Amino acid sequence: MPHRGIHHVTIIAGRAQRNLDFYAGALGLRLVKKTVNFDDPGSYHLYYGDRSGGPGTIITFFPWEGAAPGQLGAGETQETLFRIPEAAIGYWTQRLIEKGIVHETMTTRFGESVIPFRDPDGARLALAAQKGIEAEPAWSAGEIPSEHAIRGLHSVNLLVERPEPTAAILIDVLGFSATHREGATQRYRVTDTQPGSIVDIRAVGGFPRGHQGAGSVHHVAFRAADDADQTEMVRKLVDTHSVRTTDQKDRNYFRSVYFREPGHVLFEIATDPPGFAIDEPVEKLGDALKLPPFLEDQRAQIEAALPELRAPQ
Repeated sequence: MPHRGIHHVTIIAGRAQRNLDFYAGALGLRLVKKTVNFDDPGSYHLYYGDRSGGPGTIITFFPWEGAAPGQLGAGETQETLFRIPEAAIGYWTQRLIEKGIVHETMTTRFGESVIPFRDPDGARLALAAQKGIEAEPAWSAGEIPSEHAIRGLHSVNLLVERPEPTAAILIDVLGFSATHREGATQRYRVTDTQPGSIVDIRAVGGFPRGHQGAGSVHHVAFRAADDADQTEMVRKLVDTHSVRTTDQKDRNYFRSVYFREPGHVLFEIATDPPGFAIDEPVEKLGDALKLPPFLEDQRAQIEAALPELRAPQ
């Protein structure tokens, strides 16, 4: 059976260097790909994850310098959560304080300790402490000890007016099942215990619609095993839910289709292959600016327009 779950989350950011300093520096994620927005090659597209950028560990950014702050509302992703080992909660509480990262008091959700915090652009994030993930491999090339390092994505929290149509797609097309409920939030998860296995839907009937900007989640991508698997998921969307997707787009490291689910959140279905080592070895991921073949003849102009990035602080 194909692996299911979240493939990656993409967020709108502001200044690229500040984004790199925060996610690779303060949070200790690996920069696994430094490329450009294929639809807007005058700006970066930065990917962070584990050592190889495995599905479920990836968070990506469109750094648009000068982007106005977003306003959260219905039809958007409220929060993106990372997994940490249960024993690491004290370490991360102290690290957030030491780094001056805006955060809230630790709380409990669905039986797990959670620390909500914000990135420099206002993106809503959280660390969720999970049992039994201590032995999972973790990227640690900086000052964060491997035993405390982030183990990929935990979940996303979606705000929708009517949860039922969104839930139907999660279950029927994307392979999730309903589990527990807390208040207005229903949890859905896939059977795999790997990163990116949880989606929470919070019903917010009557909540005003927001607008995207810096700090907003642009889209949430879900996993497809390969092109055939993706095609079958697209068929189900059309035949069962009357939802149509874009044509497949080649993103070099995966192939994607996009659609607005009934609650208006932008979803993507991304193939697991070919992965981030297609154009540079795993040991060198994120070192050099990588461009898709159709942009290589514009490399000089693109490099001249992009701000220089230094090693994260």
